[in-house]
Amino acid sequence: MATNTDSTQPDQDRAVDPLTPVLTRRWLAPRSWSREVYEQQGGYHAMRLALLGREGEGQSAAHPDQLIQLMKDSGMRGRGGAGFPTGMKWGFIPQGDSGPAAKPHYLVINADEGEPGTCKDIPLMMADPHSLVEGCIITSYAIRANYCAIYVRGEALHCVRRMQHAVNEAYDSGYLGRDILGSGFSLDIVIHAGAGAYICGEETALLDSLEGRRGQPRLKPPFPATSGLYAAPTVVNNVETIATVPDIVNGGSDWFRVMGREKSPGPKIYSLSGHVAHPGQYEAPLGTTLRQLLELAGGMKDGVPLKFWTPGGSSTPLLTAEHLDVPLDFEGAAEAGSMLGTTALMIFNETVSVPWAVMKWTEFYEHESCGKCTPCREGCYWLTQILRRMVAGEGTESDIDTMVDVCDNILGRSFCALGDGATSPITSAVKYFRQEFLDLCKAQPAVPRPGQLNDFVGAQ
Repeated sequence: MATNTDSTQPDQDRAVDPLTPVLTRRWLAPRSWSREVYEQQGGYHAMRLALLGREGEGQSAAHPDQLIQLMKDSGMRGRGGAGFPTGMKWGFIPQGDSGPAAKPHYLVINADEGEPGTCKDIPLMMADPHSLVEGCIITSYAIRANYCAIYVRGEALHCVRRMQHAVNEAYDSGYLGRDILGSGFSLDIVIHAGAGAYICGEETALLDSLEGRRGQPRLKPPFPATSGLYAAPTVVNNVETIATVPDIVNGGSDWFRVMGREKSPGPKIYSLSGHVAHPGQYEAPLGTTLRQLLELAGGMKDGVPLKFWTPGGSSTPLLTAEHLDVPLDFEGAAEAGSMLGTTALMIFNETVSVPWAVMKWTEFYEHESCGKCTPCREGCYWLTQILRRMVAGEGTESDIDTMVDVCDNILGRSFCALGDGATSPITSAVKYFRQEFLDLCKAQPAVPRPGQLNDFVGAQ
C-alpha cells in the first residue's frame, strides 16, 4: 500500500509498500476518532479539493461528473460483498433532472454489519469515523445529494454514539449543513440506528426500514438508483467503500491501482477470526492469500492444522487447506468456487466438526429470514431440522441428498441473497466433506449430548 512520509500532505507522490496501511493508518493514534487528530493526519483535505479546489494554484472545485469518472478510473469496487464497480453505481443516478418537479437524490450508508464473522465496518467507524463522514460529503457532492443517512446496526450502541459525535463535530466545523465552506453545496447527515435485523443488510430492506416500514427486501426492478429511498434516486454503499473515497481523491486513480490486482485494485480490510494466534483486522492489498494473512496473524492457534475456512463470512462457500494460495480478490475467490464477500475469514482447525459448524450457521439464517418469500422461509427451516437430526447422530444417507435438493430449490429463487447465502455453506461442505456427513449417519454425534458430557466429567 501507499507509504505516506508526511501525513499532512496526503496528495503528494507516494512510494508503494504492500504492508503500509492506508485505511487503517490512523487506527492506533491516540484519540483517533476526534476531528483534531483526523485533521492533523490529513483529514478533510480531499473534501476541500473536491469542493474548493487548490487555493493559490488556480485549480477550481471538481465537477460532480469528474468525481464519478475518477471513481470509474480507479476501478474501485464495493466493499460490502457484491463487488459492484462503485463509479458505475454512482453513474446510474439520473444526472440531468432539475427544476421544481425533480426528485431529490439520497446517499445511504449500509453500516448494518450483522453477518457471522464480519467485523470490519464497526472497528472502522469506532477508530476513524471522520473518514466515513468525509467520504459521505464527497460522495454526496458527486451524486448531487443533499441528504445522507448512515444506517448503523442498533446493537452497536457504542458505534452509534461514536458516529453521532463525529457528525456533530463536522457540523460544528462547518463541514456539514448549509453552504459548506462557502462552496454553495449543502449536506445533512443523519445517524439511524436499526433494530438488529440481519435482513436489513440487504439494501432494499434497509431502505424500507429507513422509511419506517418492516425491513423486507423489495422486488427489483425498479432499482434504488432510480427508485430508492422515498422512491427517489438513491446510492447505497458500504462503510469501507465510502471511507476509501477520500484516499482516492487525494492520491488519484493511478495511485489506487498500484495496489491490489488489475480487476480488483486497492487496499482491503481482512477480518480474521477463529483458530488463529492473533485474530483481528488486517489491511492488505486485494489479492493477498490466506497463507500470507496467516503469517501476519501469527499462524494457526496452538499449531493445530487448518481444516476449513470462509473467505467472506458465513454466506460464502467454505474452502479448505488446499486453497491457502487462492488470491483473495473478487476474481480469485470466484475461480476457487467461492465469493470474496466481506473478507470475513473464519478459520477452523481440525478439531471442528464441519456438519456442526454448518448447522450453527443454518440456525442463524433460519432465525434471520424475514419470511417474505417461501423458498427462504421454508427452506431454511427444513435445512435446520435435517442438520440437527444429523448432528445428533439420527440422520440417514438420504438426508444428504435431501439437503442438496432443498438448497437447489432455494438458490436463485428467493427475493434476496439471504436464501442464496444460507445454501452456500451446506453445498460446499457436502462437496468437500461429504464423508463427515456419512460418518454421522453411521456413528457418533458431532458434539456431545448433555448426558454424555456429564458422564465424561464424572469419569475425570
